[in-house]
Amino acid sequence: MRGGSCFARCAPHAWPDGHGASDRPRLSVGADIVVGVSLALYRRYRPESFAEVIGQEHVTDPLQQALRNNRVNHAYLFSGPRGCGKTTSARILARCLNCEQGPTPTPCGECQSCRDLARNGPGSIDVIEIDAASHGGVDDARDLREKAFFGPAGSRYKIYIIDEAHMVTPAGFNALLKVVEEPPEHLKFIFATTEPEKVIGTIRSRTHHYPFRLVPPGTLRDYLAEVCAREAIPVEPVVYPLVVRAGAGSVRDSMSVMDQLLAGAGEAGVTYTMATALLGYTDAALLDDVVDAFAAGDGAAAFEVVDRVIEGGNDPRRCGIW
Repeated sequence: MRGGSCFARCAPHAWPDGHGASDRPRLSVGADIVVGVSLALYRRYRPESFAEVIGQEHVTDPLQQALRNNRVNHAYLFSGPRGCGKTTSARILARCLNCEQGPTPTPCGECQSCRDLARNGPGSIDVIEIDAASHGGVDDARDLREKAFFGPAGSRYKIYIIDEAHMVTPAGFNALLKVVEEPPEHLKFIFATTEPEKVIGTIRSRTHHYPFRLVPPGTLRDYLAEVCAREAIPVEPVVYPLVVRAGAGSVRDSMSVMDQLLAGAGEAGVTYTMATALLGYTDAALLDDVVDAFAAGDGAAAFEVVDRVIEGGNDPRRCGIW
């Protein structure tokens, strides 16, 4: 997810964004305010349990059943497009494994581990999130390997979440191979990547691979409507399909687009006119007019529509985008 951490040399993992609680002073008015600035929408509504993850039932259901059956593997590979829940699900899995009532598919939310790993919690020293894009070299991997054998400080498992795993170098993967193949009982690995084919086969074969998918438009539209209702800002129903299209099936991207629209909403809320102007889509009325002009063979009317597009400051080459 967004936010980084170091490979094995990091301070206690910052949940969710890689900074300790002391680094981010909070106002007493609420947990969703940081230094007087509202948190981004995708962070405020980041799922804390598998039940809250949308559109990935083919992944979350088997994972929950594995937790019920106490058949959790020592290493997992979560792959799929950006913003579809890979790192979030890795964090949820870590929370399920280290819950005092667990391992359990439904974290209690009350024990120390659950509170540490909550959406706005301080983080746990036993859950280390790694940004492999900047710490994927062989020296980083050797450092991780050396520290991995030390037991957890206060939790059931020590869990490494390796984000952007495809950025780990071949030498780095080879340095990790033995500890991933035969880890101590207290150790779990979760690799998250958008490019699983770049994870070397010897590592990939030692993991349980779960491919994430883009979220269906209907599911994403309903979720956005629910979020906007909780934000108490009116949004015209015709806006949701525009946001879903702009997000291209990514929950995070769709939430970022919606956050931008909500931030600029006036007393009337988020209107269709506002959304089309901001997102660069052509008003449906213009498309109807140009289709009618073509159907009637009226060239003058068609050019009039093009003129209206240009006068509106839009690129006529994009006037077919809706």
